[in-house]
Amino acid sequence: MSEPVRINKYLSEAGVCSRREADRQIEAGRVTINGQVASMGDKVYAGDVVKFGKKLVSKEEEIILIAMNKPSGIVCTSEKREKNNIVDYVNYPKRIYPIGRLDKDSHGLILMTNQGELVNKMMRSGNFHEKEYIVKVNREITEEFIHGMASGVYLKELDASTRPCQVEKIGKRTFRVVLTQGMNRQIRRMCEVFHYRVVDLKRVRIMNIRLGDLKEGAYRKVTKEEWKELREQIKDSSNETVIPNW
Repeated sequence: MSEPVRINKYLSEAGVCSRREADRQIEAGRVTINGQVASMGDKVYAGDVVKFGKKLVSKEEEIILIAMNKPSGIVCTSEKREKNNIVDYVNYPKRIYPIGRLDKDSHGLILMTNQGELVNKMMRSGNFHEKEYIVKVNREITEEFIHGMASGVYLKELDASTRPCQVEKIGKRTFRVVLTQGMNRQIRRMCEVFHYRVVDLKRVRIMNIRLGDLKEGAYRKVTKEEWKELREQIKDSSNETVIPNW
């Protein structure tokens, strides 16, 4: 670490918690720097000893970003009390956590990292980053359904409307959809508005990273080429702290 880093950013990039949560923990007096209780705005310099509670915190210099094919039934959380949490399922040798989430009942591509800034830039819906899904429903798809889904849908339970999106029929009961936001159970709720029920939901792409033929339950490191293109896509994205939902 060549340059000093603000303590909340240091904790976020070390994978301890989000910046917002770090601010709360600092205010609660749970963070120390060189044995002194940290204050908001304090900076961490090379050689400083940072502790979160009694645990020593070290910033992981290695950038970890993996793509995983999440099976149905696995929950995108790092909460240990959830027996089917994705962190324990992957059992990666270093601390990582999911970027965003994929419903427990859904499967497909999820990215995991140790980089808090990357999480913020990719999760913020205001950055309009694409996520692509293949969805199977319980009855034949009509043109009215495709048009309605693509035009934006008002979701009463969330009191919000979805953004217009790309929707393409690819089978009698199957369609492809590309979203640039991530409301809670968004696709399932959208389908319900038109009296369709999702039978299977699979995410196949996040921005430039594709699921491809990765086996269910397996993971791979993102390639250098993928990482280079991803950085290009997020270079102008806001990294304003978001509340993570893992």
